[in-house]
Amino acid sequence: MRELGFKRVLFLVHRGQLARQTKKSYEKIFDKSVSMGLVGAGYSDYDRDYVFATVQTLNRDEHLRKYAPDDFDCIILDEAHHSSANTYQKVMNYFTPKLWLGMTATPDKRDDDIDGKNIYQIFNYQIAYEIRLQQAMEENMLCPFHYFGITDVSLLGDKEIKGKKLTESSFNQLVGDERVKHIIEQANYFGHSGDRVKGLIFCSRIDESVELSNKFNQTINPETGRFFRTIALNGDATEEERQRAFERLAMDENTLDTTNKTNADQIFDTEGTEKIDKADGKMQPLDYIFSVEILNEGVDIVEVNQVIMLRPTESPIVFIQQLGRGLRKANGKEYVVILDFIGNYNNNFMIPVALSGDRSYNADTIRKYVISGNNTIPGASTVHFDEIAKDRIFASIDKIKGMKSIIRESYVSLKNRLGRVPYLLDFYENGEVDPLVIIKEYKTYQAFLETVEKELYTGRLNEQEKTTLEYLSKTILSGARPFELEILRQLMKKPSISINEIREIFIKRYDYEVNTQSLDNAAGVLQGKFVSKDDEYKRFCRIDILEEDSNNIFHRMNNFTTRLQNEEFKKQIDDIIEVGLKRYHDKYQSSLKNDSPFVLYEKYSRRDVSLLMNCGRDLSSTMYGMKRIDDDVFIFVTYHKEESTDEQKNYVDGKPDYADAFEDNMIFRWDSQIGRGVDSSYVSDVVNTKRKHLLVKKSDAESNFYYMGEFDIVDVCAARKRDNNGKERDITKFEMKMHHPVREDLLRYLQSNLQQSIQNNTQELKAI
Repeated sequence: MRELGFKRVLFLVHRGQLARQTKKSYEKIFDKSVSMGLVGAGYSDYDRDYVFATVQTLNRDEHLRKYAPDDFDCIILDEAHHSSANTYQKVMNYFTPKLWLGMTATPDKRDDDIDGKNIYQIFNYQIAYEIRLQQAMEENMLCPFHYFGITDVSLLGDKEIKGKKLTESSFNQLVGDERVKHIIEQANYFGHSGDRVKGLIFCSRIDESVELSNKFNQTINPETGRFFRTIALNGDATEEERQRAFERLAMDENTLDTTNKTNADQIFDTEGTEKIDKADGKMQPLDYIFSVEILNEGVDIVEVNQVIMLRPTESPIVFIQQLGRGLRKANGKEYVVILDFIGNYNNNFMIPVALSGDRSYNADTIRKYVISGNNTIPGASTVHFDEIAKDRIFASIDKIKGMKSIIRESYVSLKNRLGRVPYLLDFYENGEVDPLVIIKEYKTYQAFLETVEKELYTGRLNEQEKTTLEYLSKTILSGARPFELEILRQLMKKPSISINEIREIFIKRYDYEVNTQSLDNAAGVLQGKFVSKDDEYKRFCRIDILEEDSNNIFHRMNNFTTRLQNEEFKKQIDDIIEVGLKRYHDKYQSSLKNDSPFVLYEKYSRRDVSLLMNCGRDLSSTMYGMKRIDDDVFIFVTYHKEESTDEQKNYVDGKPDYADAFEDNMIFRWDSQIGRGVDSSYVSDVVNTKRKHLLVKKSDAESNFYYMGEFDIVDVCAARKRDNNGKERDITKFEMKMHHPVREDLLRYLQSNLQQSIQNNTQELKAI
């Protein structure tokens, strides 16, 4: 505002407390260079240069008509995601400032979207500035936080907790003495910054918040030796009651308030009755405020130094809103402690989504964040999950539900932001749902568009065009390698191109010398040959994209040229190419070496291995345990199998229980298939190939494998193992040494036994 030189500014908020706090903040910046005042709640400073008021106040004609429509040069709307509500619209339709400026931390939260408008449309799709949590932390705009994901002792699921009525037994789990004791112990253990705790506790239900507050007030605070002083605030609390509670939470022990007591001043004794300090009649500070939703927004208590979450994470937006209550800087506050009690909730995967700011919903990306959270948090902030909480998150990631709804929400948000129908490249560049996740759910983006924009997109493509998009989305969209993508891009521009021209493009653009075999193989892929079954080939060979002549020149087929006249088809082909090449550049190109098509610790499917090794066909159905491809051998390992109920069998879930495990970050021990002795051709393939590769996934819940790198064989020995019929047969045990030490965080992730830790925890809780 100072740089723009506006003489008159109106700042609108939706709570009186925020109007007063904002005025104080502006006074620190402008000093006395401009006059400032409040309107509403007994204030009538209409003529000031900078006026601070609530939307509700300006909605009333006796206040609104005090001004001419053009009285203000700039009007700032706080919590602007509510701007489509009637209260905001009345004010916006009356005034005609030079600039409307909206501010919100949740632009896609549109619960007041009455007339169908969205915030982006209201502000003409002009985003003046956008900053996410990660960037704000990097720029030191917020207080550092220490997040601890802690196992909750409650065994209730999220659906049960959110039900309208709880059984007495279920409610007792939420507010039982064991849970209260556990919460207090953890809150005391992890502590806070400053002389005393000033905390917010978010609950899942109003009745839970009230009862937990009562139980806290009947419990000694181990830090002070006095009873806790807490209050439950919910939707029926008046503005005065809320304001009074906020002030008491913020006050220090040596600055006790002596003003008259209000209904909000509920300090409880051991019987739960209201009282004041009997020694001097002064009101005492609050240690905690319990609530469900009313503190999610419009609250600015900068002194908050501890936030406790006792509810399932419903969405990343709400999670960040609640975490954000503690992120404001304040004198004497070095950091804020965030304690998240993680139960058996389906939506636990949303916790790392919220903390990382990554909205791709790619399961591997989410896992990677949980594995190495501290490495991705800027500055002094930290993220830590205890082992059982971490396992609960991994279990949730393995079974992400409602993905189609998540994709639709992401689509609507992106469409609102752009003011047009978004494509896969828009999702990728704007950090929304990963295009591969969309394709996994719908096979093609066209199929998705036909569900969300039925009238616009149904009938725009013929069956051959849809089949072509399905094949290319399945085969080249991932960007595992650029050969097919670049050939296709060139043929979109001109009718033919030689292999030599393609090679020159790769040297110039990719600094990569691609061989003729790889380009011939890529041409075969673009001819629909990269399939695993004959019936698939019969279907996809009709995509008719290119043909190669005897002079090593690729020609665009006439059928494909004709189809490209359909602008929608051409647009979606270009979309696939651009996303694939960007993924290749971002994920693979910088880490690739000319002698290997694999990037260490990236994830690959068996299908990817077939593609990168120029197999010509999808050989994934034959890649179980071990696969030799020319001078390369690939070992595929599932680290944890499902537990068997039959202790007498060396089988789990119908599969041999092989002793495949890392001994440390260099040594891996691996068993051959049953029936493969040391003299077998199977073992010979492993021993005698030039290059040996290890790929590992944690469980069958993961479809792709981490590429762990190449290894050498240290030792080979014969052994015996019972097969599924109880007959002892030959196997071969291998000791392998990796070429590179395995990354420690990934090693810990693979070695942690998800099912066992949850099982052990459940047994412990049942014993309580």
